[in-house]
Amino acid sequence: MSAPVVQDPIVEGPIVEGQGLVMEFGGPRLLSPRRRPVRAVAGVDIAIRRGEALGLVGESGSGKSTIGRMLLRLARPTAGRVVFDGQEITAADRAALRPLRRRMQMVFQDPFGSLNPRMGIGAAIAEGVVLHRLADRRAAKARAAALLERVGLSPGLYDRRPAALSGGQRQRVAIARALAVDPDFVVADEPVSALDVSVGAEILNLLRELRRERQLALLFVSHDLGAVRTLCDRVAVLYLGRVMEEGPAASVLRAARHPYTRALLSASPGRPGEARGPRIILRGEIPSPAAPPSGCVFRTRCPFALPACAERVPALRPWGGDRRVACIRDDVLAEETPP
Repeated sequence: MSAPVVQDPIVEGPIVEGQGLVMEFGGPRLLSPRRRPVRAVAGVDIAIRRGEALGLVGESGSGKSTIGRMLLRLARPTAGRVVFDGQEITAADRAALRPLRRRMQMVFQDPFGSLNPRMGIGAAIAEGVVLHRLADRRAAKARAAALLERVGLSPGLYDRRPAALSGGQRQRVAIARALAVDPDFVVADEPVSALDVSVGAEILNLLRELRRERQLALLFVSHDLGAVRTLCDRVAVLYLGRVMEEGPAASVLRAARHPYTRALLSASPGRPGEARGPRIILRGEIPSPAAPPSGCVFRTRCPFALPACAERVPALRPWGGDRRVACIRDDVLAEETPP
């Protein structure tokens, strides 16, 4: 991956906020009255300012993509609030959300699945411009051609179908389509996980450039800490629907405090010449969200767990100024590495 992003000045005030977000799936039904709901997200607070990139990291099943969908109101939270540019949209219906859809866009992990295979890529980019009445068809076509060039593709590919492009080219098209309607907030859900390392690095650099140019608020969902280090200003680490640690990406990824964040870092490839601590092996599998552990949800795999960890859920508390960590043990937070 390329060098860490140099943080740019960020306009104060969040463009999007999630307050106490909870998402449950399932629950009692007529034929299964004792069925328990699965809590995928359990009381997450999140805020992203204009021009800021927040990395959301964690293992599969931690709730990363679900949080992104709630912030875009593609999914309605079971509890909590979603506020976009000062307007609460938690319970907004389709009609109320329609004028905001242009300002909130998503880049999916699988660009092929998100593009119409029967539509040329230029038309796919121009479609939203026409739909939101930002320009007539002729002007929309010109904007789409210019965006193709901006994301590193030839305007001569305008009429090509998605199947004729490589995975990296399709992801560039997906980014161009999201940006065509001039959004304020973009969720990028694992946008480089299916790409080769070199192609993924190019896409990350493109996202970084476009974010700076357009002062986009970006939620970057990923399990790749190197990608987060490259692109993001802040990072939030999720485990089983809860935030374990959050703060500036540079400081968190340089000296993580929560045992889970340390374990993720110890398992990730380091940068050339970077000092690496001892490898931390997490025992067992991530528990099921349908039956999470009591107290701290990480305690069943934590090398520092005490009996008290089963008794209460640790709150996110300040550590070192602008960082927060969810752990009850002060002695653990003071340690550089686990024993």
